[in-house]
Amino acid sequence: MTESRPARARPAAGLDDVLLDVKLSAPQMRPGMVSRAPIIEVARASPVRAAGITAPAGYGKSTLLCEWAATEDRVVGWVSLDPLDDDPGILLAVLASAYVRMFPAWAGLVADVSGVGVSALGRAAPVIASAFRRSPAPFVLMLDDLHDLQAPACHDVLSVVISGMPVGSQLVTASRAEQPHLSRMRASGDALELLAADLALEPGGAEQIFSRSEVPLTETQAALVIERTEGWPAGVQLAAMIARDAQQDDWTVSGNDRYVADYLYRESLSQQDQSTQRFLRRTAVLDRLHAPLCDALLAESGGQDRLQALEASNSFLIPLDRRREWYRYHSLFREFLLGELRRVEPDAVMGLHLRAADWYEANGAPAMALEHLLNTSERDRCVQLITQLVQVTYSAGQLSTVRRWLAALGGDTISAHPPLAVLAGWIGVLGGAPVEALRWAALADEAVYDQVPVDGTASFESSRAMLRTLMCPAGPERMMRDADVAMAQEPAWSAWRDTALTGSAEAHLLAGDVDRAAALFSEAAVVGGEIGNIDTVVNAESVLALLAMERGQWGEARDRVARAVGVVDEYRMYDYAASVLAFAAAARLALHDGALEQVDLQLTRGMRARPSCTYVLPSLATRSRLQLARVFWARGDHTTARHLLREIDDILVHVPNLGVLVDQVNDFRKVVAADARGVTGRGPPLTPAELRLLPYLQTHLTIGEIGERLYVSRNTVSSEVASIYRKLGVSSRNEAVKQATVIGLLGG
Repeated sequence: MTESRPARARPAAGLDDVLLDVKLSAPQMRPGMVSRAPIIEVARASPVRAAGITAPAGYGKSTLLCEWAATEDRVVGWVSLDPLDDDPGILLAVLASAYVRMFPAWAGLVADVSGVGVSALGRAAPVIASAFRRSPAPFVLMLDDLHDLQAPACHDVLSVVISGMPVGSQLVTASRAEQPHLSRMRASGDALELLAADLALEPGGAEQIFSRSEVPLTETQAALVIERTEGWPAGVQLAAMIARDAQQDDWTVSGNDRYVADYLYRESLSQQDQSTQRFLRRTAVLDRLHAPLCDALLAESGGQDRLQALEASNSFLIPLDRRREWYRYHSLFREFLLGELRRVEPDAVMGLHLRAADWYEANGAPAMALEHLLNTSERDRCVQLITQLVQVTYSAGQLSTVRRWLAALGGDTISAHPPLAVLAGWIGVLGGAPVEALRWAALADEAVYDQVPVDGTASFESSRAMLRTLMCPAGPERMMRDADVAMAQEPAWSAWRDTALTGSAEAHLLAGDVDRAAALFSEAAVVGGEIGNIDTVVNAESVLALLAMERGQWGEARDRVARAVGVVDEYRMYDYAASVLAFAAAARLALHDGALEQVDLQLTRGMRARPSCTYVLPSLATRSRLQLARVFWARGDHTTARHLLREIDDILVHVPNLGVLVDQVNDFRKVVAADARGVTGRGPPLTPAELRLLPYLQTHLTIGEIGERLYVSRNTVSSEVASIYRKLGVSSRNEAVKQATVIGLLGG
């Protein structure tokens, strides 16, 4: 699979940048809103690191945050969350972006947490927590609409990030739903939570809202309004609108159930002319409103004037930027409008999503286009967009988003589009999910497809052959035949040419043709570098470095190791499968040079990354472990070397035919068996399973909850935790996290 070079800088005027700017900009507090200064002062004065506002929609949570941000004397960061942020990789990148806005000197933080295949919980979250601890000044980071984060993994990484909040700084969150981090921090007295009862209005607040609507209100009426609405701010606002439009003295508030909003909303909508009602209903399919987007959606002009007029007359349209270019509806109002759209114009919903998708795609935001398309029956178009987006999205560390897209499409749709099944197989291979990879590869093997794929490959036959080549399910001879198919079909200008070259090179290496393999790897490194496919460069340069070492050409080896590790460092590929071999080659070179500290550093990096290198990448997984084992053996750590041999045995159980690589393993096994000193070294290393579990020790998850995250039993987690403690020489979770961080198994 080709990994497109991550963009180091985006065009300033790009739509993605505009949307990010809107997301990270605190909305301005509108004139006349009821002040929550007393509540804010209590929260600000509290020494807690986390303050949460938890209440149903309509309680003024966002308004409170806006007022707090406007009056705060500390540095303020703002994030408006939405459902597209429900991916730990995206969430961490957004948090890093918000932190950089507060403290521009940390400009490299976003890249640090967005590397190819980066571990969100094990590396990126601790990196942000570390940055928080070293903030140059106290700050307040505000996250609005936290309820849009449904994935447990997002709350896991957030709990790690919060641990880095320094004294004097606060994370402030607003949510409709329970906030997991608050309940955990409340037990230690480090959290403050404001609930619906705290946000309910007093009669004075009702008087202020009615006054803004130019409706006189007596003290008795104000008390009645608060009683009927139970102080629900949105209910009070709606009551004021009804009173204003009733044009009579004996108006009443209909209903005393604060959640029965339909009547009130219908009264609000009915005051608008038919054209405006249609505009409101139809634009409700949008998460964010923008005049050109609204014009495209309704096939008319005048969207900007319409939005400005609605903002002036309707408190449920909220500006998101100071230029008044982007808006959103109040969440309750949008829910009502969507219900009205489905009731009044059910046949229009799909067409509206399609028009929104057209606009986003035409304006360079294909991921946003895809989100709208997934609400339609346009499955072919969804497949095309996902196929185009899979690689770049995965490369940005957003594996959960890719998997969400694939799940939304469903197995039947993917089965009907075999090239996408191949890409899903690649995601399983590179994402360290072998069962997933094997499932999609098996489906692709049985498929028939004679159209030209949209993923850039020359044919489906070539695409399938390249995946099968690197998975090597049937030995070097079949691998060679598959590689020949891809080599014959992928032309010199193909974005997949380097992948075809790598597969052929690997096949020749396993077959024992070292010279031909070296020539192909050299060509792959050049081609990969020219088209920006960074994984190819890392893999090819690492293999070539090791071959140079075997020939005693240490100068060439040094240059190639520098190129491989340099790319890993530049693109933060520390948790990526191909990087394991680069670290192993760097460790072997450092051993030759006598740089023992560098040897241990590279060994640690290689051991930490190896869980991503599984048996569905058998030659890479085996070669990497063999090289690591040789260096550990030379360093006198025979225990770890033997452990790596056992991991190789597990790989060979799944893929036994790896040609001459098996002979090389057996040769080293003889060296180990001939050693008469028995087990020596620092003790056994953490296994891949234990390394996958280790990051969860940073969280407040229970043993059972960790088991749910990892899909293993509670007993399995308990035994693995005990093993981690024993191997690290600690007796508690906090000690394990500290020791793992010190030795480089957690954090940056």
